[in-house]
Amino acid sequence: MELRKEGGQKNWLAMESKDRLNLVPGIKYQKMLKGHFGKIYAMHWANQGNGLVSASQDGKLIIWNAFTTHKLQAIILRSSWVMTCAFSPTSKFVACGGLDNICSVYSVDESKEPLDRAAKPPELREHDGYLSCCRFISDNEIVTTSGDGSCILWDIESKRPVTTFRDHTQDVMSVSVYENLFVTGSCDQTAKVWDYRGKKTCVMDFEGCHESDINSVAFFPDGQAFGTGSDNSRARLLDLRSCKQLQEYLDDNKDFCCVTSVDFSLTGKLLFAGYDDYHVQVWNVGNGQKAETLDMHENRVSCLGVSGDGKALCTGSWDTNLRIWA
Repeated sequence: MELRKEGGQKNWLAMESKDRLNLVPGIKYQKMLKGHFGKIYAMHWANQGNGLVSASQDGKLIIWNAFTTHKLQAIILRSSWVMTCAFSPTSKFVACGGLDNICSVYSVDESKEPLDRAAKPPELREHDGYLSCCRFISDNEIVTTSGDGSCILWDIESKRPVTTFRDHTQDVMSVSVYENLFVTGSCDQTAKVWDYRGKKTCVMDFEGCHESDINSVAFFPDGQAFGTGSDNSRARLLDLRSCKQLQEYLDDNKDFCCVTSVDFSLTGKLLFAGYDDYHVQVWNVGNGQKAETLDMHENRVSCLGVSGDGKALCTGSWDTNLRIWA
């Protein structure tokens, strides 16, 4: 892909296609975000613009401009054992958590110098196990999942749980939010769909959709289906209307590696899956065929995500680096 120059800069994000990542083959490595000194466990794009946040075992959250690769803010955490991070819908806040069992919420301040220690953030304390994933619903509401088998909807201002969801029987590993619904994946090998408007039990249960731990879930762009990634090397597309599997994504050469993370392109034509064998596989959602392999990481691919405008993919790895693809 040729990089176009605008205003003296290489504007690789300014592309004519609404969803550049659907042009396969042709997804190319563009940028490296280098600054962490420990394994990267999580990343999340801001809803608008080029911002993203990453969490690493070096004990820092770094907020990046993915276009310029500049670090906008680096937050020193009280615990280095962080496992998840998330941007709020307005990009004014970021949240994180991990083995401290706490969800901490920080204010984003781009005027701060990197490594400036943030003031003590609001801390959401209720889980009895590690915090595996978190996603904002609004700037004052967030959903967290935990190794204690529960999910909690929080009111951030009051620091109190609004609703606790307990249908899973083992660790809940991932959550994805779409409008008034969220979907979770668990080590009990089930995926569950929840309506957070006051209902404490799941509204849909995909029991037996995998034969191993579910590590990652992601809603399809229209909210009518979702993808899952599991320890059994498989990714799947599950439909909410029929409560059935629509497609399975399996590389016959990956029988002994796990899917760590999944996400869809903006139009839903592609499914991106990260694996612990250092690769990212790009799948054609409709026919289940492999479209491309992205293989520049040097360790486990721990997280990935497509930007809100659908023009870039970010992958994070235990090799301490984030890579941008477009």
